[in-house]
Amino acid sequence: MYTLKKSLGQHFLKDEQVCMQIIEVLQKNTFQQLLEVGPGGGALTKYLLQIQDIDFKAVELDEEKIIYLEKTYPTIKGKIIHQSFLDMEKPFKGSFTIVGNFPYNISTQILFRTLDWRPDVECVIGMFQKEVAQRVVAKEGSKVYGVSSVLIQAFFETEYLFEVDETCFTPPPKVKSAVIRLWPKKQPVDMRSEKHLFMLVKAAFNQRRKTLRNAVKHLFEPDNLTDDLFNKRAEQLSVTDFGKLTFKMRG
Repeated sequence: MYTLKKSLGQHFLKDEQVCMQIIEVLQKNTFQQLLEVGPGGGALTKYLLQIQDIDFKAVELDEEKIIYLEKTYPTIKGKIIHQSFLDMEKPFKGSFTIVGNFPYNISTQILFRTLDWRPDVECVIGMFQKEVAQRVVAKEGSKVYGVSSVLIQAFFETEYLFEVDETCFTPPPKVKSAVIRLWPKKQPVDMRSEKHLFMLVKAAFNQRRKTLRNAVKHLFEPDNLTDDLFNKRAEQLSVTDFGKLTFKMRG
């Protein structure tokens, strides 16, 4: 078989019903190219390999798991990229879909890497730690609304699909999990630039207990701090509000 490596955040899905739920959601979308992130022991992979008429690839850092997958599912040979998702080049030319039980220790980084590829990412269906999933889909006013909420929702529609119990994994994680779906907005939030949005959002939430005026005043000329939005705290601003404010920033 194989060993489980805590250092890689490995919690392998074993519940067939959950696997089938993910596959069912995935197949509601049309796609020709599919990337699985972290196939691990192949719980999802065995179903993904059965999907007809698509170009399938999987990215896996752990060599031991690659050897196991190639022995257990011979049709996967030549389809595995032996690398970290965070370091790999874009896996396809043109549009592709991403699916996976994402390693929890890098799941937020996976989302931001996906943002880099967003012109070609047509859909993401991923398993996350419940807390991370809730943060991604959170709206303004929520206690868990933060940097990842705003930056992901500026470009993607988000949907919280279903939760998954700890007992569905080997070994069971200490937290619950949840599956979410992302797909590109037809029209991203209006903003001056991605750079300005990222800078503003990170500064705002870095001091989230302060009013926006006090948290981000270094990014604006004093005359531009008169908007009523600056009287609010970061968690009270919508994604659209953040986009609007980028046009008033310095530089």
